[in-house]
Amino acid sequence: MPPRDLTVPPSREADVLNIALVIPLQGPAGIFGPSCESCAALAEEEVNAEGGVLGRRLNLVPVDGGAPPEVIATQVDALIRAGAVEAVTGWHISAVREAVAPRIGGRIPYAYTALYEGGERRPGVFLTGETPEHQLGPTLDWFASSVGVRRWTIVGDDYVWPRRSAREASRYLRRIGGTVCDEMYVPLGTLDFSSVLRRVEASGCDAVLMLLIGDDAVAFNRAFAASGLDRDVLRFSSLIDENVLLASGAENTRGLMTSAGYFSDLPTTSGLDFAATYFRRFGQDAPVLNSLGESCYEGVRLLTELMRHAGSTQVEPLTAVAEGLAYDSPRGTVEVHDRHLQQRVFLAAADGITWDVIQQL
Repeated sequence: MPPRDLTVPPSREADVLNIALVIPLQGPAGIFGPSCESCAALAEEEVNAEGGVLGRRLNLVPVDGGAPPEVIATQVDALIRAGAVEAVTGWHISAVREAVAPRIGGRIPYAYTALYEGGERRPGVFLTGETPEHQLGPTLDWFASSVGVRRWTIVGDDYVWPRRSAREASRYLRRIGGTVCDEMYVPLGTLDFSSVLRRVEASGCDAVLMLLIGDDAVAFNRAFAASGLDRDVLRFSSLIDENVLLASGAENTRGLMTSAGYFSDLPTTSGLDFAATYFRRFGQDAPVLNSLGESCYEGVRLLTELMRHAGSTQVEPLTAVAEGLAYDSPRGTVEVHDRHLQQRVFLAAADGITWDVIQQL
């Protein structure tokens, strides 16, 4: 779908409910932007076809979540102060959430859709993404019990999600008798991984835990395979999608695995129905369907369900009805507990440029 014009001010009509959609349109995570925008637009269209929210037409207001975090936080704050938006949602990295959430300050609801490191408790924040206890921990258990992998080297971008996820991984590995052989972090936007790969090889690990975003993961995958490490060392990333597989190239994804709550080829009725609807709406040349894009659909749907059940758009009524709220989504039947969306998580292995879903964790 064509990108929306970010210069057009939100409608101020009383019968329109504006929600800020914060998604990356530049930077290492910009590779995910088109998928996020299309999936959110599909949710917007479906909600409006159902009569909108509390008798009002839903309108998504795009904000570039690939800008510097403080810039994004200032833009969101300005929209709220102007009364131009009544909620915020979207996929963006945790560094952005860490800047945006305090600036929102519980004034309006904020549905954060990315998988993240866990622990978010600020008022008015609802979370649809996977957390380490349901995604990373069970995956490390599977590697240890199914393929005997317990020696890991961690390579991540240098910000909150990789560092806190690595800390959780280390804790899980200690519990199962595993080892972190080495741990290193690179600046966002890193393209040269030569020194990192030398350390990976020297570490003697069985697998690499990749905590890299978008274009950084693409560069790492290409360099990893070019070095020949893919012959002997497995890779697992808890944040990697079909866009990254395509950009990495089929020849560079051997031994690469991931886990997520949604895959475009997930063989469930709800997953297949969503994929069929998506491609019917946007065509076969649509942005790649993936878990990150689908999460933006999830964020719009979660806010809609909360508002409809609460009969309000305000944080306090939404929080009051959130616990135990269940609804059907492309991820199956999901339920809110402690403001987090509880969902199934699946393990998948790369088969060229597609994911082969192996099992539910």
